[in-house]
Amino acid sequence: MEIILKQDIKSLGEKDDIVTVKPGFGRNYLIPQGFAILATPSAKKVLAENLKQAAFKQEKIKKDAEGIAAKLADVKLSIGAKAGETGKIFGAVNTIQVADALKAKGFDVDRRRITFETEPKTLGEYIANLNLHKEVKVKVPFEVVAE
Repeated sequence: MEIILKQDIKSLGEKDDIVTVKPGFGRNYLIPQGFAILATPSAKKVLAENLKQAAFKQEKIKKDAEGIAAKLADVKLSIGAKAGETGKIFGAVNTIQVADALKAKGFDVDRRRITFETEPKTLGEYIANLNLHKEVKVKVPFEVVAE
């Protein structure tokens, strides 16, 4: 029996895969639990159309991310923080401050997409990794300066 998976199943396949299973497993477990639907000709057509539209949307999102990445290539940020005489910051610079600095430069990047190579806990220069898309990643240098 052929079915179309609605979600990833570890031993069977990934979402939107068409797989062949034993009839009892499909009718008694996968379909009633909502993990799969029958692979009828009309369901296969709907799946093909949905995959085509999803691929188009993903390509557009990737192109937008690449455009932002090209603009971010020559951006250098400066973030102010309160620091002691030895150069140690009171607290730490976090992703919210980097996202705000990027927003001030005209780039709207979600703070959850920002990571650091090393945590900025002293004054100096650091690198922020921006994951704009699963295939598009950008390294943005920033400097932590005393306020």
